[in-house]
Amino acid sequence: MHRDGFEAFILTLPKATLVRQWRDDSVAKVGGKIFALLDQDPGEVWLKVSELAYPMLTELDGVRPAPYFARAGWVAISAASPLSGDEVEAYIREAHRLVAGKLSRKVRAELGLDQAVISR
Repeated sequence: MHRDGFEAFILTLPKATLVRQWRDDSVAKVGGKIFALLDQDPGEVWLKVSELAYPMLTELDGVRPAPYFARAGWVAISAASPLSGDEVEAYIREAHRLVAGKLSRKVRAELGLDQAVISR
């Protein structure tokens, strides 16, 4: 996934924000918490996944535990993975939902993230 496409997709998600962080990576946040990033070197999408998805995804070629983030259930998806762009976007959408769901009720209310957004 290229930076322009990644950033455009992130901005379609409810209350998602983007920052450039670390080595000029595109970092996606909701409520100040990271849910995905585009690592420009080596060009992978890193994202939070569910406990069920983690072992399945890390068995695929081109998907590995994300460095520094793996213990929190993150994977790094390279362009060499068999996942389509639509599938990667679906996992990004789910990462947003997972992280938004862990925000406090107060923060969710301040952001206007209702139960429908976090319980899909």
